[in-house]
Formats: sequence, C-alpha cells, structure tokens
Amino acid sequence: MAYQFQFEPVLAHAGLLAEGALTTIELSAGAIVLGTGIGIAASAARWIQGGRVRTLIDIYVELVRNTPFLVQLFILFFGLPALHIRVTATEAALIGMVINLGAYSTEILRAGIDATHRSQVEAGASLGMTPLQIFRHIVLKPAIAKVYPALSSQFVLMMLASSITSAISTQELSSIAAQIDSETYRSFEVYILVTALYLGLALLFKAVLALVAKLVFARKRPVPATPVASPITAQEVRP
Repeated sequence: MAYQFQFEPVLAHAGLLAEGALTTIELSAGAIVLGTGIGIAASAARWIQGGRVRTLIDIYVELVRNTPFLVQLFILFFGLPALHIRVTATEAALIGMVINLGAYSTEILRAGIDATHRSQVEAGASLGMTPLQIFRHIVLKPAIAKVYPALSSQFVLMMLASSITSAISTQELSSIAAQIDSETYRSFEVYILVTALYLGLALLFKAVLALVAKLVFARKRPVPATPVASPITAQEVRP
C-alpha cells in the first residue's frame, strides 16, 4: 500500500514550528556567547595561574566532556530542586548548554594557545607586560584565529544538540515537533519538515560564523609602496 504524504495538517501548525525554531536560535546564541566567554576565562586562568587552578579547570573539562549531555540536563532540572534551587526547563537548558559548550571551547582554545610561539610570549615579557596583558594582546586573538573552524563546528553541533533539551520539556523545535506529531499522527511529514528546518538553521549558523570570521580575522591587505624615483646623476643631465 503506497504511502500518501499529507503535509497540510502539519503546515497548519507552522506558527508553532516557527516559535520552536526561534527558541532553538535563542538558546544556541545564548550558549555560544556565554559558553565562549567561559572558555576564554578558563583558558586565561589555566594559562596564567597554573597549579591548582589548572587542575580544577582540567577536572571541569574532563567531567563535562566525558558524561552525557542528557544526564547533565537531568541533574540541573531534576537534581537542583533537591537543593531548593528551582529553574525552569528553558533556564536549565540554557545553563546546561553553556556549561557543556564552555568545557569544549576551553579544550579547543587550549590547542590554539599551545600553538603560540614561545618567542612571542618572551617578547611581551621583555616589554614589561603582565601575564594577563600578554594573554590578552599576544596570545588570545591568534589562538582563536587558529582554532576558529573547530569552534564554529562545535557551535553548530551545540545548536543541533539543543534538540536533546526536549527531554526536559523545553519548548524548542524538537519538542514542538513531538507535540504536532501527537496531534496530527503524521510523523513522517513532521520530521521531514523538522529535518529541513534544522538543516536551514545549521546553514544559517555557518554563514553567520563565516561572516564573523571574515570581519574579525581577515588580514588587511598591505598598502602598496609608492615607487621612489631614482636620483638623477650629473651624467644623465649632461648634454
């Protein structure tokens, strides 16, 4: 028996799908900004302080990177109330995404920081710069430029991983899709549309991130030097 596609019942909920996509964008954008901030701060603390601070940051990175994102969300949403800390599903989703992305961005930035040549650091120190000034003006931007493709990929993966937050009833795209599926019983059509929406969001994020890279990390073209006329000798002007 041939399957007959019926997208009309699903498209009747286009407004809900748009709201879910908007929530996904908001969660992802917030996680990217805050998670990158955590990554930069943790990388700076690990590079400048070392010792116990470095150990604590390494524990945080390994703990987050080696445990399931879903379990982290469950701890935030179901575990925190036991400590009399109540958060909404959206708040728990954002906190979980920020913590997760912060750990991954810390590890990605570490590779860029380690690639900084020692002579550059020594040159900054010889100018009397503090370790924080060296990190800010010499280490940070070149390190981000080196690992920006990896960071961008992680940002897109985090946006796609936001679908997992539907497990704690966050009203993002996947959760809205499940609701529409339960009302229309058109699972195939619902998830075809949702797949297309996620693909569109991924391409949008890639385009925006590529534009950011072009604006921030594009090298300025050197201004061509004006040719200097050679001096005229006495022999050249002699009749």
